[in-house]
Amino acid sequence: MELQSKTEVQDHAGHIQNVLFSSVTLQSVSTGLISATLIMTGPAVMLLEAAQRGGFSIQQSVSWMFAVYFFGGLYGILMSLWYRMPIAGGHSLTGIAFLSSVTSQFAYSQMIGGYVMSALLIIFIGTSGIFNQLIKWVPKEIISAMLAGLVASYVVRMVPAVREMPIVGGVALISYFVLAKFSRQIPPALGAIIVLLLMLWGTRGLGWEGHSSTFSFPTIQNPEFNWSVLVSLALPLALLILSNDVAVAVGALERTGYKPPIRTVVTGTGLFSLITAFFGGQCSNIAGMMTAICSSENTGSKEKRYVASLVSGMTIIIFGIFSWKVVPFVQALPQALISMLAGFALIGVLLSNLQSCFGEKAYPLSSLTTFIIALSNLSIYHISSAVWAILIGAGLARILGK
Repeated sequence: MELQSKTEVQDHAGHIQNVLFSSVTLQSVSTGLISATLIMTGPAVMLLEAAQRGGFSIQQSVSWMFAVYFFGGLYGILMSLWYRMPIAGGHSLTGIAFLSSVTSQFAYSQMIGGYVMSALLIIFIGTSGIFNQLIKWVPKEIISAMLAGLVASYVVRMVPAVREMPIVGGVALISYFVLAKFSRQIPPALGAIIVLLLMLWGTRGLGWEGHSSTFSFPTIQNPEFNWSVLVSLALPLALLILSNDVAVAVGALERTGYKPPIRTVVTGTGLFSLITAFFGGQCSNIAGMMTAICSSENTGSKEKRYVASLVSGMTIIIFGIFSWKVVPFVQALPQALISMLAGFALIGVLLSNLQSCFGEKAYPLSSLTTFIIALSNLSIYHISSAVWAILIGAGLARILGK
């Protein structure tokens, strides 16, 4: 009986392995790499800037970067394998942007306390099922319009970036359109990103000479709790994660035909964020933009798209483990190049969401209002434009019906 049980386990493991390898395609792998590139460039730079503003030590900065990339990647891998969906894990881009403005206002231990309380809030929202009701109340067109508004700001930044680096950006743009026209094997975004890096290396060099970093083991951090941290840090951070990442990711999955386990996704985000917090990171969650990229039609057939999120997760885990070594490279990249990297990665997402929110004409006025508010990037009372876009857009859709 024991031998039979062992054989069944081996057969089951072999079946999973065969299914996994049969699902690997050039499209899924390249899309996964594009997804990982998005979070390993701009957000990494923003994280280092936030750490510098807060006066964090090298060990604290390395621990922060390790935590969000390692546990974020692990979250995405486990969720994708379990549900066979392109659930990409990472950390919140808007969360990093928010923290950049508050790291100088709190002590390091208070920041950790804020991360812990934010994670606990998300766990409560996930287990209570509140988020499920909120998602059902918001039409899919409004979610698409909100995502399009957020993405558009990144794509538009390509214009001044290309102007700043005309040769590098111009050749990359031409390669993107050529691949979009003539190639079905190589995704245009991946080809453009490769050309972008090659052109930078050939014309300017990567420029990381003179930068150095030393290895430091991540350690458990001690949190400090108070009401000020709860109101000014934990609540806004939880809202940003839920609105700009969880809602965006769930909306992207539903729009592409999946039925994500919303309660598990939210609760898992809270649990992984709680672990991440004790290592100095603000969150590890389902990543909105990355999930939108991995779940898009450009990734290939629907049943194989989860491989993209696996590739993305494994890539950022490696990035997290060797963050102490790759930090100098990220610091050395020109800001214009980072803008172009993000823009190329998100062109497809922008196009598909614009078609989704305006192509059906179900809620044209509400969708347009949502798009404009999200595009404005306006923050009121520490609540981002994405939150206001969803609230106002969904309210108009329910009231006006158009």
